[in-house]
Amino acid sequence: MWEADHVQTPVLVEVEGTGRRPWVTWFVDCATNTVMGVAVTPGCPSRESVLAALRAAVLREEPFGPQGGLPEKVRVDRGKDFLSKTVAAAFGALVVEVEDLPAYTPHLKGTVEGLNRAVESMFLASLPGYVRQPRPGRRRGRPKDEALLGFEDFTARLLGWVEWWNTVHQPVPLGGKTPLQAWEADPTPVREVSPEELWTFTLEDDGRVRVVSTRGVRFRRRDYVGPWMTGLAGTGVRVRCMPHHDHRIEVFDAATGRYLGPATVADEASPEQITQVRTARAARSRRLRKDLAAAQRERYAAVTRPGKPERLDGVSTMEAAAELAVADRADLSRLALPDLIPPAAPPSDWRTPASLAARTRLQTSPAAGDDEPGGGPEAGVTGGGDGAAGGGVR
Repeated sequence: MWEADHVQTPVLVEVEGTGRRPWVTWFVDCATNTVMGVAVTPGCPSRESVLAALRAAVLREEPFGPQGGLPEKVRVDRGKDFLSKTVAAAFGALVVEVEDLPAYTPHLKGTVEGLNRAVESMFLASLPGYVRQPRPGRRRGRPKDEALLGFEDFTARLLGWVEWWNTVHQPVPLGGKTPLQAWEADPTPVREVSPEELWTFTLEDDGRVRVVSTRGVRFRRRDYVGPWMTGLAGTGVRVRCMPHHDHRIEVFDAATGRYLGPATVADEASPEQITQVRTARAARSRRLRKDLAAAQRERYAAVTRPGKPERLDGVSTMEAAAELAVADRADLSRLALPDLIPPAAPPSDWRTPASLAARTRLQTSPAAGDDEPGGGPEAGVTGGGDGAAGGGVR
């Protein structure tokens, strides 16, 4: 039995010049308290973090072993990342049962919750940037001259602590053994899986069959190419990838399931262009947050006698006209012209619903130049409200 969880570390770490609190995803063996696998994410974790930690937990090769193998069951606490379709498919392919615990029951997975508390008191509290450190005379914030750890340094220290926990630390319930010694002393057979199969099982597959063309493989409105595609034009393939890793995909033969090779984005932007895009996105995000805060700000006049609430939102005529003009430009539905090109009459061999036939007859009768109702050359085509004659929907 394993238990899995995400935990946000109470330590600020420098990530690309910004202080962030990384997230740790890990799997813990319930019987021995052995940390089976760890994955560290600078930002919010996702199903990709779960798959990375799962690979580290199952593999017994360096630098992950010697603990590893497949468990019989994994306990989770209704986390959407652990219950996603991709992770569920990976556990299903590895024949691992997932036990979804009820909400607000942390005591039902006490092993990993105890590890979350232990890592903070035994390790994280001593690191620079610890956010819960009491600071006399300061209500909040941290010293401006405090040096934060880099993400790489923080990850190395955390993995070093995990190794110490597994190989040196001796929890009282284990009777003088380290978690790794207790795990190795367990006579239960270990189910292992090869790295190649594990990599295949823990990739996301959208279930579609694509065709290799002269431009490569089309995936998510991008073209991906690889040197192995030469001479395989017209071959049906299936694409698998790590979630959110849009720069590379893994391609498999759709008929046999054989691995063909990796593919990368055909026309990937330069690092300078990517930096400019991120800067523009950050500026747009700040502007949108500012506009949202201004739109949600509501002020009312203070009263000393009973009366209706009075809004304090005076706006001049020019300000109102300018804001409404921006709103009109942003509303794309006002630019739509559904009646610009009227629908033509359907062919005579099409069966037309009564409602469409009547509507088309009204639109085409004036153009026919006939004064009689329903007359003209179009009458025989669009008539027949009972559906016996006329056409279908164009």
